[in-house]
Amino acid sequence: QVQLVESGGGLVQAGGSLRLSCAASGRVFSMNIMGWYRQAPGQQRELVATITSGGSTKYADSLKDRFTISRDNAKNTVYLQMNSLIPEDTAVYYCNAAGYDRRINPFDSWGQGTQVTVSS
Repeated sequence: QVQLVESGGGLVQAGGSLRLSCAASGRVFSMNIMGWYRQAPGQQRELVATITSGGSTKYADSLKDRFTISRDNAKNTVYLQMNSLIPEDTAVYYCNAAGYDRRINPFDSWGQGTQVTVSS
């Protein structure tokens, strides 16, 4: 019922920047937390960053100096600004949102994933 639509992935050279967007659609009442995760081939999906409705953020320790998560509550959109990208950042990036729809049913939705490839 709550769908997440991602954009902004693609190919970028090492040292470059990329900005991912994820917009939630559907009958959303509240999104208490949104986040980004990533998964490389042969790896488990790992946390990149999360942000609460109040703006509190958490990052993977290795990424906090390069990545910034933000959200626009009015647009039900979360962003991930990625700077100083390195080839190790190459992965499929997934958007996640958890909250309640307008029937006050909880949801925990995932986006389809967007490929980020960083070339050397």
